[in-house]
Amino acid sequence: MKHFLVLGALFMAAALVTPMSAMADDHHGEKRYYDRAHHDYHYWNAGEDREYRSYLVERHEVYVPFVQVNRRHREEYFRYRHEHGFNIEIR
Repeated sequence: MKHFLVLGALFMAAALVTPMSAMADDHHGEKRYYDRAHHDYHYWNAGEDREYRSYLVERHEVYVPFVQVNRRHREEYFRYRHEHGFNIEIR
């Protein structure tokens, strides 16, 4: 009888942990960057890349992939994103 209680507890624990592990994988395949000034993460996806390119056009800068830019440039971009919001324009 004790074996069934232990086995039941293991199944219950697995049933509780499985949904949490599935939710933790929402940004699968996206690289994330930590914003020290605002204490949050920015997930790099197609939408964020579009915003980054428009940021560079607005500042009249040449496109450099975000992976290759230095920390100071990343912090400037994150500050810009927080000041201008995270709204996505639909055209």
